[in-house]
Amino acid sequence: MSHQLTFADSEFNDKRRKTCKEIFLAHMDALLPWPRMLGVIEPIFTAGNGRRPYPLDTMLRIHCMPQWYNLSDGAMEDAHYAIVSMRLFAEFSLDQAISDRTTIMNFRHLLEQHQLVRQLFDAINQWLCDAGIMMKQGTLVDATIIEAPNSTQNKRGERDPEMHQTKKGNQWYFGMKAHIGVDAKSGLTHSLETTSANEHDLNQVGNLLHGKAEFLFADAGYQGAENREELADVKAEWAIAMRLGKLKELKKHPRKNKRVIAFEKLKSSIRAKIEHPFRLIKRQLGFVKARYKGLRRNDNQLAMLFTLANLFRVVQMIRAWESSAQNAR
Repeated sequence: MSHQLTFADSEFNDKRRKTCKEIFLAHMDALLPWPRMLGVIEPIFTAGNGRRPYPLDTMLRIHCMPQWYNLSDGAMEDAHYAIVSMRLFAEFSLDQAISDRTTIMNFRHLLEQHQLVRQLFDAINQWLCDAGIMMKQGTLVDATIIEAPNSTQNKRGERDPEMHQTKKGNQWYFGMKAHIGVDAKSGLTHSLETTSANEHDLNQVGNLLHGKAEFLFADAGYQGAENREELADVKAEWAIAMRLGKLKELKKHPRKNKRVIAFEKLKSSIRAKIEHPFRLIKRQLGFVKARYKGLRRNDNQLAMLFTLANLFRVVQMIRAWESSAQNAR
């Protein structure tokens, strides 16, 4: 849905210098498949009782921005007042009333209640496959710990019962895990499972495979995956990293074990792509700690984050292609 530009909008758009935020939002506006995304939500959105205060297109645009900039519902409302480019991205005219934090929260709850973000995740991935960007010939699997608030200063006097603690190295963490399956060619996330932090990575491997991969890469924590009963039907070739202690022993005799060491190095270089989605959501998008209680609500946010991280990654790929094309001239 397009809105009628006011004179104030036109004057703003005609200014000479564009900020980084404006450039990024313009890229996202041009890249996101809005009709496909709106088609997922529209049946539920229009089925609600009463007239909606704002168009679906506007609410979806508002929902995307807190994920990109790690904002709460209240901070998103404030940002509309303070940052003109974000207000225009949401298709609010400069002289138009904007949505408040309650409206923003209610739309988020609507998506959570009907698991619509998961459907968006699948719809965007299918779009990327149709465009030939996500190939699905190989899969990389891994998991990352996302910490949750461990304070007991609340009404119940206890921590979130759906979060648990786990030990990694010599440090304990309390929170959840994001298990992902990533396309080996593009580095885009095609599968996601959210569990408590104490869930073993091996237990989620079967949920991360789409059945089309010819090879599967994983770190040493997935040793023995190919022998598990629930994965017996997986036809892909497994390429799981050797345990660090064993690899160190082999490196003591590099000439004798040259081929094995080279293969381990190759596996590591391919597997490194799975760190890109984690870096995007934790560093670029700022998601380092769970914002909500319960796994379901956090799974919805993670699904949206990985959906947008995929599109963010596509923008990076486009910029890289444009840069290489310019250098080749």
